Amino acid sequence: MAKLKQRPGLDELERRLGVEPLDRPRLERALTHASMRQGGAASSYERLEFLGDRVLGLVIAEKLFEMFPQASEGEMSLRLNSLVSAEACAEVADEIGLGDFIRHGGDVKKVKGEKSRNIRADVVESLIAAIYLGNGLEDARAVIHRLWGPRLAAAVSARRDAKTALQEWVHTRTTVVPRYEITARTGPDHDPLFTVKAVIENVDPAEGTGRSKRLAEQEAATAVLIREGVWKDET
Repeated sequence: MAKLKQRPGLDELERRLGVEPLDRPRLERALTHASMRQGGAASSYERLEFLGDRVLGLVIAEKLFEMFPQASEGEMSLRLNSLVSAEACAEVADEIGLGDFIRHGGDVKKVKGEKSRNIRADVVESLIAAIYLGNGLEDARAVIHRLWGPRLAAAVSARRDAKTALQEWVHTRTTVVPRYEITARTGPDHDPLFTVKAVIENVDPAEGTGRSKRLAEQEAATAVLIREGVWKDET
């Protein structure tokens, strides 16, 4: 009886995903957390998540390559990391109400914080793998484009936080995080102008100015990203 009750739910999930009927055992496995596992790793979403992560990365990388013909490898890598992050995947899961379908040893709705986010993100990736294996890359690509459409559209006009982008770029080169030093403070107390230097291991420093330390730090980070070819100068 329990399985019969589950079938309409899977029909609804297929409708939300916008795909043709999927292989039901694989779809159920894609929705099953390891806490429900009875038949080894193959009976939960873990292996599917591994594959789905790669399919998602390929499709998003392919789309970014098409959308930003002038962007450097570094800039596209930063955009890719943001679009396939656990935060982004969990947001997609919430948008399609995926929490209603996840099979968990406890009540998944009671799991909180980062653990809950990671579960939702993992299941999104496992569903992508299920679509890829059952329906092929074209269907998987179509679903990803639809679910990530607003984020891809926003990526065209929205530039990410410069300090965050710089820290992610630096992380690919060294474990030492950037630091910011105030080199000058001019103007009256009620209207100061700060000059800040971004200092990065094995990279030439760069300076930025602003009416607050935060703005000056953002300008300094932006200067490094543009000079190193990670961001394109949009002035």
